Amino acid sequence: MKPDQTTRDFVAHFGEMGSRWGINRTVGQIYALLYVSEQPLCADDIGEILGFSRSNVSMGMKELEGWGLVRIKHFPKDRKDYFTVPEDVWEIFRILVAERKKREIDPTLSLLRNMILLSAEDEKRNYAEEKIVEMHDLIEMLTNWYSEMEKLDTKRLVNLLKLGSKIYKLYEMKDKIKVFVSGGEK
Repeated sequence: MKPDQTTRDFVAHFGEMGSRWGINRTVGQIYALLYVSEQPLCADDIGEILGFSRSNVSMGMKELEGWGLVRIKHFPKDRKDYFTVPEDVWEIFRILVAERKKREIDPTLSLLRNMILLSAEDEKRNYAEEKIVEMHDLIEMLTNWYSEMEKLDTKRLVNLLKLGSKIYKLYEMKDKIKVFVSGGEK
């Protein structure tokens, strides 16, 4: 199976972007290939299409499995594992965000909490401790916001994201209405 030029370009770009996102190029290319493949692919097919060794494909698949980004499929009378990815791009997005939170945000937040608890014994915080508290508060606020957003079904989340800056305009309008109702001027 030889992919068309669009597929080759997409796979190559994902490999380049993968290294910027903290995964290696091979893993990015494997995932991109699985994402655009109509049929599940076995490790041999992936290696042949991308020109990777079987061991590189196996290591890449283990990393993708660890992230929960691939699904294994079996076919009758075939002992090979075939791989596919979730069809819904929003499901993929949710998996990626949850995994990044678990791997990057949660440990950082835990460290910051511990640092704040240790420094709370002093009556006066120094500049560094104040900055650590600010960082903690920001990450905590974003984490709480994320927790609320992850509860939304996909349709509502898409609608919310489409609102974009209109939300801010509604917020500004709320302030103007308050001034108008109270009879004051801003």
